[in-house]
Amino acid sequence: MPAPFSSGEHTADSSVFRAALRRERLAARLALDANAHAALSARIEAHLATLLTPFPPKILAFCAPMRGEFDMRPLASLLIERGWRAAMPVVDAADTPMSFRTWTPSSAMGVDRHGIPIPQGGPNIVPDIVLLPLVAFDAQGFRLGYGGGYFDRTLAILVPRPLAIGVGFELGRVTDIRPQAHDIRLDAVVTEIGIVRHS
Repeated sequence: MPAPFSSGEHTADSSVFRAALRRERLAARLALDANAHAALSARIEAHLATLLTPFPPKILAFCAPMRGEFDMRPLASLLIERGWRAAMPVVDAADTPMSFRTWTPSSAMGVDRHGIPIPQGGPNIVPDIVLLPLVAFDAQGFRLGYGGGYFDRTLAILVPRPLAIGVGFELGRVTDIRPQAHDIRLDAVVTEIGIVRHS
């Protein structure tokens, strides 16, 4: 596993630092072989189930997996069987908050403007809980994504704000992502080693 990426070891400005960190951690995730990915994913799913199943049925938002991310669809499907509803985020326009489109295991899928899988149709709903994929995350509960700022922009306008849970592999853990003013702290992070709550 790569050593923690410490902001104190770098003198470049934060945007350069974050771009380098993003490249490094994406490469580490993509380097996981299929067996390791499956084993780590099973542990993540077990921890997520422990966290989510005590809730009464709610509306859960999550992303279709890409670039070696944890696949949240099996757990979402199980929760739907227990009365939950699910949705996936949709980028409607650049630099704007996202909407959340209803998803079921039988939903016809397309891709958005960034090539991310999304349901082709269905109504928009507002989630109670949002599972956010992690490229990197730090001990303070801040997340590094792909750099578009869509999740932060969206969470900032939702009232009440959904519970924001980061989900990813432990290889994304770093000392400090150098959060920016718009970054929103996660309520919890779930990796293969367990659950860390931040609020």
